[in-house]
Amino acid sequence: MHAGQRAAQRGFTLIELLITLAILGLLASLALPVSRTIVQRSQERELRNDLHEIRNAIDSYKKAFDEGKIAKSIGDTGYPGSLEVMVDGVVDVMDPKHRKMFFLRRIPRDPLNPDISLPAAKTWGLRASDSEADSPHEGYDVFDVYTFSTQVGLNGAPYNQW
Repeated sequence: MHAGQRAAQRGFTLIELLITLAILGLLASLALPVSRTIVQRSQERELRNDLHEIRNAIDSYKKAFDEGKIAKSIGDTGYPGSLEVMVDGVVDVMDPKHRKMFFLRRIPRDPLNPDISLPAAKTWGLRASDSEADSPHEGYDVFDVYTFSTQVGLNGAPYNQW
């Protein structure tokens, strides 16, 4: 064998190179939808956890109100006036030292809200206790929270109905 034949045996042919590129392109096109689903599933898990955390805090606030631990005035529903109230705390009127009760350490940011300039509390839609479930509106208290996102989750339900 002379030097030209040995060089040809060591390299790839154009066909082999094209087939390799085609296979890599096919694998990349299959991986992209899977990675999008993984990202969406992660955002959904975070949304579900954040909604659960805020709703539990609202329920704890209402329970403390019903137990007489929060000062009452005429017209109060027992729900917090804002999300910030649950972070700032309220005085426990049954505690001899009148220490504050806190219901949230921080307000979680809606993971589906892309506007990072908004404070975390403003990323959520708020539903007052006097609003209908199918047409929530803000009011003098916070009965529930929801995301403003109109996207549909992997389960087929719109995120704003979770």
